[in-house]
Amino acid sequence: MNPEDLERLVTLRMPFGKYEGTLIADLPGPYLNWFARKGFPEGQIGRLLQLMQEIDHNGLSPLLDPLRQSQTE
Repeated sequence: MNPEDLERLVTLRMPFGKYEGTLIADLPGPYLNWFARKGFPEGQIGRLLQLMQEIDHNGLSPLLDPLRQSQTE
């Protein structure tokens, strides 16, 4: 993981599927867990979904709040 990936979580939107258009950081835990069970897609989106699943699973989502705030300033 690189630091830019954390920023991408709060800026990139899900490009496909049930939650298309939702920020990756806002995807629900059960959806992320589904990917963990079935397999993450290839490439950057898969890497970010896996990172977000780990963050969510470990209860670390509030760590993204400062990054969210910097996007609105």
